[in-house]
Amino acid sequence: MMTDIVRTQAVQQLLDRAAGISGQAPGPRLNAIVRDLLEALMSVIERHDISESEFWGAVEFLGRGAGELGLIVPGLGIEHFLDLHMDAKDAAAGRVGGTPRTIEGPLYVAGAPLVDGDLTRTNDVNLTDDPDETEELTMSGRVSGPDGEPVENAILHVWHANSKGFYSHFDPTGAQSPFNNRRRIRLGADGRYAFHSKMPQGYSVPPGGAADQLMTALGRHGNRPAHVHFFIEAPGYRTLTTQINFGDDPHARDDFAFGTREGLLPVPDRSGGSPAVHFDFVLQRSASADDEAFSSRPRASA
Repeated sequence: MMTDIVRTQAVQQLLDRAAGISGQAPGPRLNAIVRDLLEALMSVIERHDISESEFWGAVEFLGRGAGELGLIVPGLGIEHFLDLHMDAKDAAAGRVGGTPRTIEGPLYVAGAPLVDGDLTRTNDVNLTDDPDETEELTMSGRVSGPDGEPVENAILHVWHANSKGFYSHFDPTGAQSPFNNRRRIRLGADGRYAFHSKMPQGYSVPPGGAADQLMTALGRHGNRPAHVHFFIEAPGYRTLTTQINFGDDPHARDDFAFGTREGLLPVPDRSGGSPAVHFDFVLQRSASADDEAFSSRPRASA
């Protein structure tokens, strides 16, 4: 069998042409990225002697599974790798500290109600609109900066599943209100927050779907622990994307989406009956306007 065909002149010229390497492209960065991706794919085909049937079977699988790419990407560790990549760049630039970032996941919905969470003027915020026969979760804490200063004018975005593991807007039963268990909370000058909701449940990828088929083929499961997602934005600070996994969940350290990170595993206090979590967030200061913006990842809206 031929070996290292990818390095031959004919294939190298093919890569240049396919990626538009001509010196006239308006975006040479894109050309270089596409060329490297194509070369890596061709090298995998050659290294593992992938047959024509295997290749087109994979293409067909990805086509059928396009609607689940938001689950497949974290399930394969790619979204977690992006976090590790950003962590490494931060470390090289001397930007350390603060609450760890972790994956956003595909289930954020823009436009959740913006409510007043200034605890000097109001009580804690209720996230849950719909009936849910499960225990109540309370969560509270503080958002501070790197020197312990309270972060003023912060907006905390929070979203989580219901007790069946379904997210509003994506609930296959259609039973939930559009923004059930979703809020944006405007914090006061002291940076403190508090909310209550119905305790979320972990969930699995859709049974029989593309992500489930892939995990089964790899000998893996498709389960996530119970968790709560957050964005935190504030003038002068770097926007944080993170989530907590409940540390007493069986999948807390075995999350198929690799969302688990040290420092993000609080164990709910159940001594009062219902689970209560205290969790403080620490933001990094922004170095530019880009630091205060969200990524341009496509997101759902309702």
